[in-house]
Amino acid sequence: MRRREFIKLIGGAAASRPLAVNAQNAGKLPTVGLMPSGTASSHAKYAGALVQRLRELGWIEDRNIRVEYRWGEGRDQRYAEIVAEFVGLKVDVIVINSTPPVLAAKQATSTIPIVFAAAGDPVGSGLVASLARPGGNITGLGVEIPDTASKRVQFLREVVPDLRRLAILGNWDDPAVAAEMREAQRAATAFRLETNVVGVPRADEITRAFEAFKGHADALYVSPSPLFSVNPGLLGRLALGARLPTVHGLRLYVDAGGLISYGANLLDLWRRAAEMVDKILRGTKPADIPVELPIKFELVINLKTAKALGLTVPPVLLARADEVIE
Repeated sequence: MRRREFIKLIGGAAASRPLAVNAQNAGKLPTVGLMPSGTASSHAKYAGALVQRLRELGWIEDRNIRVEYRWGEGRDQRYAEIVAEFVGLKVDVIVINSTPPVLAAKQATSTIPIVFAAAGDPVGSGLVASLARPGGNITGLGVEIPDTASKRVQFLREVVPDLRRLAILGNWDDPAVAAEMREAQRAATAFRLETNVVGVPRADEITRAFEAFKGHADALYVSPSPLFSVNPGLLGRLALGARLPTVHGLRLYVDAGGLISYGANLLDLWRRAAEMVDKILRGTKPADIPVELPIKFELVINLKTAKALGLTVPPVLLARADEVIE
């Protein structure tokens, strides 16, 4: 999706300026190459949060900054193509999210600053040298902190008290997702649960994975991935069809029919990413901007899904939830 289509989704007076202004100022304005890993329908609100925060910091589209919008659509090949396009456009900063797109950007350029709005295990995945001293041309915000996987499993156990067999699903070609899947398996083992870990590196394998879960799992832990986030409703429908309660790390899956999510508030991370972009545009090097971790977490429960699965969510857990979908 190009900028004109994006405008229809996020609105805003600044965003609605004529495209001719961009052409008129091309080459004069600092340019941000913005590539959310999903689609416009799944990720427009996150891009909008970043652009709004930039505006609050004094960066107004078509007045003193230019934003090139692209959508990764959850496909590795597209990540590489878009990053190559950004390099050709000589953008001043690239903003992306999720580990695979960041790795694609890292391979494409060692000079253009890169800010990741949300990425798992940035050190273990090789995105940065360390959180305090990222080094190179990359910095951003991580999405995981220790024990979050364990908390997700615990929340699932509270809703499914007879839980014995836990399936774990993710794209294990993504190093950050693979790390979370291992953490989820360790947490499940600590709770004395049997585990069935299934990796799906391609979208056409998702339905097959759910067929394998039927009769062999009591619930499902889904490790978030761009592969899933482009169509989160598919996971919700498949899980409901397989009668599987699910737990996720991001609320977008629960908005689309999942049961429970516990994880970082993505809108907050994207706004904080804008603050890093602001620093870079004002002269700070990415190597001198420490990688930050989430400070806002949210527990979201979908009561409609619980009812469809015949589950009763304990009142104590409902009281802890940041949002309940009814």
